Amino acid sequence: MPDSVHEEIRKLHLFDAMAVEHFQTLMRGAFVQTFPPLVDLITEGDPSDFLHVLISGSVDLFSAWNDRETSLATVRPVSTFILAATIRDQPYLMSARTLEKSRIALIPSAEIRRIFDADSDFARAIVTELALCYRSVVKAQKNLKLRTSSERLANYLLRAQARAGGQAEFELGFEKRRLASVLGMTPEHLSRAFKGLQPHGVVATAMRVGIAEPDKLKRFARPNPLIDDPKT
Repeated sequence: MPDSVHEEIRKLHLFDAMAVEHFQTLMRGAFVQTFPPLVDLITEGDPSDFLHVLISGSVDLFSAWNDRETSLATVRPVSTFILAATIRDQPYLMSARTLEKSRIALIPSAEIRRIFDADSDFARAIVTELALCYRSVVKAQKNLKLRTSSERLANYLLRAQARAGGQAEFELGFEKRRLASVLGMTPEHLSRAFKGLQPHGVVATAMRVGIAEPDKLKRFARPNPLIDDPKT
């Protein structure tokens, strides 16, 4: 694995406080691969052989049952997935596929668990990471159960605009069918939600969205830091 990748991984909160020798042990067993778009990386139900670290690109975490499929989260660099299965030595509860060309480091799960037992700083970092993941799940449930489809879309667009640097127009980043799945609605409901946001200054054309009056949209969306702020 190139030293530059070591440095990227070392910067992650999960690895930045652990002992140097333990980090080097993890990296000796790790390797990096580049995957094209729409490649299945892991399948729910399979054993968690590796902890994945996304270096570049983006990954869709999704689940399927009874001929239905839903997107659960989007992973962006630099970050890990799916840590809980690795620590518990349990099957993956989600599947993962690349959304675009992605570079991913794979660290053997057995080594992660061994160093977890040996390095208290690493163990504390893992507990913190899992707590953040738990809080993200709670926020997602609150967003899904307490908001209408139009409110979920409005808050998503405000967050997407913030990620785009506050630009008045920005790219969605993926197709609207997947966005509908992420927001817990059908494509038809998403289309109606976009139309419902037009009076609040939202204009959507294909993969591009414009927010002419952000303050007006915020008054409708009423963003809540206990749902929408990733730092809370």
